[in-house]
Amino acid sequence: MLRLPRRRLPPPPPRRAARSGPGRRLLLSTPIFYANGPPHIGHLYSALLADALHRHRGLRGAGPGRLSTGTDEHGLKIQQAAAAAGTSPPELCERVSGLFRQALAQAGVSFTDFTRTSQPRHQRAVQRFWGALRAGGALYKGSYEGWYCTAEECFLPESQLAERRDAQGRPCKVSLESGHQVHWTKEENYMFRLSAFQDPLWKWLRENPHAISPDPFYQLVLRWLEEDLPDLSVSRESSRLQWGIPVPGDPTQTIYVWVDALVNYLSVVGYPMAHGEWWPAVHHIVGKDILKFHAVYWPALLMAVGLRPPERILVHSHWTVRGQKMSKSLGNVVDPFSCMEQYTVDGFRYFLLRQGVPERDCDYYHEKVLKVVNSELADALGGLLNRSTALSINPSNTYPCFSESCFPNISDSRETKGTGRASAEDYELLASVASLPLQVAGYFEGFQIYKALECITLCVRQTNSFFQRHRPWKLDRKDPAEQLWLDTIIHVTLECLRIFGTLLQPVIPHTADKLLSRLAVEPQERALSSLTFLPRYSGKPCPFEGRQLGPDNGVLFHRLEKSREHQGETKKP
Repeated sequence: MLRLPRRRLPPPPPRRAARSGPGRRLLLSTPIFYANGPPHIGHLYSALLADALHRHRGLRGAGPGRLSTGTDEHGLKIQQAAAAAGTSPPELCERVSGLFRQALAQAGVSFTDFTRTSQPRHQRAVQRFWGALRAGGALYKGSYEGWYCTAEECFLPESQLAERRDAQGRPCKVSLESGHQVHWTKEENYMFRLSAFQDPLWKWLRENPHAISPDPFYQLVLRWLEEDLPDLSVSRESSRLQWGIPVPGDPTQTIYVWVDALVNYLSVVGYPMAHGEWWPAVHHIVGKDILKFHAVYWPALLMAVGLRPPERILVHSHWTVRGQKMSKSLGNVVDPFSCMEQYTVDGFRYFLLRQGVPERDCDYYHEKVLKVVNSELADALGGLLNRSTALSINPSNTYPCFSESCFPNISDSRETKGTGRASAEDYELLASVASLPLQVAGYFEGFQIYKALECITLCVRQTNSFFQRHRPWKLDRKDPAEQLWLDTIIHVTLECLRIFGTLLQPVIPHTADKLLSRLAVEPQERALSSLTFLPRYSGKPCPFEGRQLGPDNGVLFHRLEKSREHQGETKKP
């Protein structure tokens, strides 16, 4: 492996503090997905995390936002996959890119931009970026050799390899991370002076401790930067790799697929002319397997052309299937199309975002989906809406009035004795739901959507307990005092449901819309920025009080049925 003395390059420009508050632009991005095979739930999970963040930000009225995704369509893997399928790389990419676009659209991912690296706009941006690297002295040509993993499109050091046996029983080396076989490769390539950026990268991360989240991944990158950071091979011989973007002025070399792919984050915002309107107000959502490319190589490349690193890199772990890694050889690759058909779009969105914990790998299996979705969406949330809007309980089909005498405003939940019909537990419910929007916002900001959903679920259970505890169906409407208390119980329950529906919009948009429409909450009344809970408790008017409820369109969320085939679990070859 070629080693040259480190060359000092100009320091990156100073990092300005990001503007916050209304009006601030932000680009959220998924990785662009490799177009050598159809989408699986790992791809969908990345996209749903980004989509939920994008939707939440829009509901807050935080300012102009974009959500970019797309397909990575160059490289040796695609060249080989096309040859194996008896087709050309462009034809393979056209088909697979279409599958990704279809899956994301079907899943309700609200992307504003879909980049394909085969697009002329993107290719021009990559060539300009290459020119900027060369002009800044960040590139040199040299002979390079090492263990190359085609599946991961990168060279790997000995420390990241393991000894295994291939299908014929012969000894071979494989990637420790992925298990894919590596081959010794020697060729003349362009090299990027990555070693020159070890100190600037360290400084950037030390000054921006939230640049990479969750924290375990931030600490991992810091450990990488404590080790030797060799220069990076950023081109391949075109005799071996034809399917890619040629190095400007050197037809013998093709630009490394990862340099090509990473530049999509700039090409989507108009690099090299118009990117300044958005960059570096960018949050990348990436899987842990591509962390080094996004947290080490990409920031260094940006520094080399005089641009600042992205504001944040949000990292998530992988999905296993019954404890096993998804693998074509095991036949357990989960097909998102089948899952969305079997569990509904919102049901599967909810499961992935509720059960997915970015810090650790999460497990998928059919029974788990049924348990989570039926318990929390069909039974707890749907059952609460159904019971509190039933004509037997609320024959006028209105948002009933709140009685301050039944539920007086007190400063301490222990002071409830003799002051009304509400109990200490009822005041605890009010405190929990009142604090919920701020809690949820904090968890979204901290890239912990699963915790936001956990908080909502706990409040839904509390509200069910409130409704069950007071048994409104047992109250006598002919008694004016009982009618006041009945109306108050329903009013509080509907207010809780309105908060839940509003907060769930980024995660289950169709179901949340159905819930809010049943409560007659108009589209312009669904923003998070103006969300207030139970204003009548504080002596303020409630715009919903006395309003006719929306049409009853049936069960909010139908229970999922058990399936013998578990048809979402295996992608048929």
